[in-house]
Amino acid sequence: MVTVTAGGTVSQTVVLDRLMNLPAAGWWGGDLHVHMNYGGTYRNTPERLRRLARAEGLHVVENLIVNKEQRIPDISYFQPGPDPVSLPDFLLMHAEEFHTSYWGHSALLGLSEYFVLPNYAGYVNTAAASLVPMNAEVFDLARAQGAIAGYVHPFDSRPDPYDLSSPVRYELPIDAALGKVDYFEVMGYSDHLITSEFWYRLLNNGFRIAAGAGTDAFPNYASMRGPPGLVRVYARTGGPLDHRQFLDAIKASRTFVTNGPLLGLGVRSPGSPRGQRPATDSAGWYGIGDDIPLPAGQHTIQVQVTLRSNTPVDHLELIGKGKVVATIPLRGERTSVDTLITVPVTESGWFVLRAWADAPADPILDLYPFASTSPFWVTVDGKPVRSVGDAEYMIKWVDRVREDVEQHLGWNTPAERASVLDLIARARAVYQGRRDER
Repeated sequence: MVTVTAGGTVSQTVVLDRLMNLPAAGWWGGDLHVHMNYGGTYRNTPERLRRLARAEGLHVVENLIVNKEQRIPDISYFQPGPDPVSLPDFLLMHAEEFHTSYWGHSALLGLSEYFVLPNYAGYVNTAAASLVPMNAEVFDLARAQGAIAGYVHPFDSRPDPYDLSSPVRYELPIDAALGKVDYFEVMGYSDHLITSEFWYRLLNNGFRIAAGAGTDAFPNYASMRGPPGLVRVYARTGGPLDHRQFLDAIKASRTFVTNGPLLGLGVRSPGSPRGQRPATDSAGWYGIGDDIPLPAGQHTIQVQVTLRSNTPVDHLELIGKGKVVATIPLRGERTSVDTLITVPVTESGWFVLRAWADAPADPILDLYPFASTSPFWVTVDGKPVRSVGDAEYMIKWVDRVREDVEQHLGWNTPAERASVLDLIARARAVYQGRRDER
């Protein structure tokens, strides 16, 4: 408390303590989904966006340039490499969101040559009514110039391909089967727990898709959900801030996502080198994104769990193959944990650490406090991760997409329709093969 008498002046220095000094450990925080200008009231500029982002403690902002109806508001800002307003500890990157009213919205980060046009597809009753290009084709164009590709703001309600009351048109399972997806907005303008459930099904099919996060912020509005960085991803490069290394870390699943709580984990298996227990990842331990090879048989792994949060959480859980395998006790203010847990392992699988609360809580301007790591993987006897039930779920999903595509009338040529159905058939064959593996 500071008391100031009438007409007086008082100087007071306030020192803010970090929950964790993540940059010092090579972790850099970014918002992968911001729209600098998107039909709002104000005209935003890179300088203003930098001020907003730095006020939120962000190191990377991906400004996803995208159409607003038939305009692309920020197209004049596109350039490979950082915007000139960038600093040694802050990067403003101009990336792309590919809009389609049919296949699901996606993001292209790190385009090094050109902006991918037409920027949208599948707009019914327009000249862009065709379902070509699919996201899969756009991802190929982006990856050919060194970009990574991901899906954004996925689910507010639980999707169910067995529910015949509405069509299924989301392309993500198809692209995952074809190896075209690098990351998924586990946290976005969506429900994080519901979205995580779908992500777990993809992981259970053996697809190593990283957790990403993007606010879908519209900072040229007076108010629209929240500022850049409301949800964010931390990616571990292990060194100074560099955009290529930041994207490589995302692609390698060396990430965690959060709207407040901070997570760390280290893993030791029977064959791990000895080392001290880490606050985050450290030498001698496996970490987020790593693959731990084990011979056939029964094993135990030790997982060092760290939580630091600016608001209480109600659940801290280790998830294995989509199920809670360990619940870590929360005590006192429920904002801090350092503990070592032991987990049995008998088959190949994956694990993520997640924290969440049952209800909204200040100062987090989101549905509820939430954080999740990307997975670390355990490969037993060289066998891949498989789930018959989740393969069947995805087969049903792909079949529902095919049924809807077959009814679509907006093709420019018969060859377009044939090419889309071919990609769908190839994806289905992947899931069928994984379902039938023994």
